[in-house]
Amino acid sequence: MADLLFIVSRTEPKRYTYLKYVYADQSRDVVLDRREGERRRGKRPLLTERRHVERRHRDITRELQSSGWALVSRR
Repeated sequence: MADLLFIVSRTEPKRYTYLKYVYADQSRDVVLDRREGERRRGKRPLLTERRHVERRHRDITRELQSSGWALVSRR
């Protein structure tokens, strides 16, 4: 598994292809942003929160909107 991860905006398919080509044989992975918003959309209230810690560590939304990609470290 790569130490660094390029996350590319879904609106930038050419950039995704380019980064995938450039970093194909290095210790970096390139993926398209898969986020679609919050999954909890039901009208039924939750009884208890099962997740103890938020999984996302850093909000990359602004980076994706301004530059079309973000570089994050896998821990």
